[in-house]
Amino acid sequence: MNSQNVDMFLMQNSKYFESHYLPVIRDKLLNIDDSKWAMISTMQFKDPIIILIISILGGSLGIDRFIIGDIGLGIGKLLTCGGLGIWTIIDWFFIQKATREKNMLKLQQALFF
Repeated sequence: MNSQNVDMFLMQNSKYFESHYLPVIRDKLLNIDDSKWAMISTMQFKDPIIILIISILGGSLGIDRFIIGDIGLGIGKLLTCGGLGIWTIIDWFFIQKATREKNMLKLQQALFF
């Protein structure tokens, strides 16, 4: 793959991934064939900042966890009202990392299949 296209992809999407994954992502993208590039370059990722805002506003209902795909945790938060508020507050600090990990998982699935 063209290194200029890969670098452009990383510049546009770096906020969606943990910074220590960026060199790994770059290496993987440089080694993929052109047939996968169209799919990967148009992938939509969840924005960690938006998910944090949603977590602050509706975290006690588990909306943040439902959006990133953690259905089980979303149901748990919904049934316990965010763990009586404690789980909601804890998620304010961890939801961005969880979102970036989900984005990385989505990219890995696209790269290997």
